[in-house]
Amino acid sequence: MIEVEGLTIGYGERVVLERLDFTIARGQVFTILGGSGCGKSTLLRHLIGLETPMDGVIRIAGAPPSRESGPPAFGVLFQSGALFGSMTLAENIALPLRTWTDLDPRAIDTIVRAKLRLVGLEGFENHLPAEISGGMKKRAGIARALALDPPLLFLDEPSAGLDPVSSVELDQLLLTLNRSLGMTTVIVTHELQSIFAVADACIMLDRSARGIIARGHPATLRDRSDDPRVRAFFNRRPSSS
Repeated sequence: MIEVEGLTIGYGERVVLERLDFTIARGQVFTILGGSGCGKSTLLRHLIGLETPMDGVIRIAGAPPSRESGPPAFGVLFQSGALFGSMTLAENIALPLRTWTDLDPRAIDTIVRAKLRLVGLEGFENHLPAEISGGMKKRAGIARALALDPPLLFLDEPSAGLDPVSSVELDQLLLTLNRSLGMTTVIVTHELQSIFAVADACIMLDRSARGIIARGHPATLRDRSDDPRVRAFFNRRPSSS
């Protein structure tokens, strides 16, 4: 689904990450890991086409990400959910359908209700974002990201700001969506509980190395990595120990 070759990214003359090479298979739950400031969200912005790489190639289903007009080939959940506060949940989810399709209002309403039901928010169509909890905002953001039935979903720190119960429920929702819809899911996170719960594969970024220092299944990296930085991250201990 995604191929990254020789990718170097940064801002101005500052290089954040360089010479990245990795692939993401169709249907995987793939996590991009690392400590704060290592470039996880910067990499995500390049994968979805919001930023232009300094060098290298990104292909999504064989083509580079594009900001040109046309329906997007993927859905995105940003950290805050990024819902429009003046619009109801139904209006938020209907927005991409009204923008990119010629469906009549009745068909759009049917799809909106189905997407809300899919994420466990049936009956909340007319609520504003300010009237629901943080976990519900994340679910509504996922429903909007799925409005056009994309085969690929990107999520930036989906568990950020959630209580432990809401975080676990969100992990379960992501797994259910991945398995039932067969979609590829790419998650930027540093939340270990979520990583072990949902990830099929991962890469770990490091700020000082400006690149990937580990790749594979999270449990394998936790138990078998020879890199002290990787062991420290997955076992929640200082890297000097």
